[in-house]
Amino acid sequence: MSILLTNRLTRRFGKFTAVDNFNIAVDRGEIFGLLGRNGAGKTTVMKMLTTLLPPTSGSAVVAGFDIVSASVNVRRSMGYVPQLLSADGDLTGFENLLLFARLFDLPRSEQRPRVLEALRFMGLTNVAHQQAKTYSGGMIRRLEIAQSTLHRPQVLFLDEPTVGLDPLARATVWDYLLRLNREHHTTILLTTHYMEEADRLCHRVALMDQGRIVTIGEPDQLKLALGAEATMEDVFVQHAGDGPESTLSYREIHRTRETAKRLG
Repeated sequence: MSILLTNRLTRRFGKFTAVDNFNIAVDRGEIFGLLGRNGAGKTTVMKMLTTLLPPTSGSAVVAGFDIVSASVNVRRSMGYVPQLLSADGDLTGFENLLLFARLFDLPRSEQRPRVLEALRFMGLTNVAHQQAKTYSGGMIRRLEIAQSTLHRPQVLFLDEPTVGLDPLARATVWDYLLRLNREHHTTILLTTHYMEEADRLCHRVALMDQGRIVTIGEPDQLKLALGAEATMEDVFVQHAGDGPESTLSYREIHRTRETAKRLG
């Protein structure tokens, strides 16, 4: 049964079409990846599905709620980890989580137990009372994932969750995401430029080019279609390698690099 469903979802900025008739159906408990070059439309899709940007036309349903007419219910049903840092460096890990528990309006009696459980699940108990600015990049990402899942969302949206992390920290975050999916049955939609990440985490992926889905399927199936020795990098080049150069603005590029620098 689909927990996330889009129907001809489209977003235009003036005469420019950033997302064009985008159709996906994500099953409950699935990890689904959006791949594509910068400017392919991935972030615009993510912003529409998380109710941060209204669609120009088409529709989408998240956890049974329409992203336009029931946006408040969508936000209550989801978690979101953006590229930009959302943890407060001057607060401890425990304080960051307690703040989010209050923002999510969790009952007072449940706040502390949920925070302690999240710290334990994400492997942050030993640093719970240290300021977040002393954390490594991987620890910060795990803290942000913990923040976004305190209210036990049905769907978790991750926008390039391991950007700027070293390979070891990236693998650690992968392990926690897989555990979150396996043990809590959390549906995950993520964007990534790391093909190894897509291969390791995703049950299915969709490759986008110029706002459209050009292919969709399980990583192993997509690789096999190109040959027995093909990799996800080969799949990416085959389907998304000839698009235009990045359409990111200077400000967007600067933000991405600043995030990578702070996490690194």
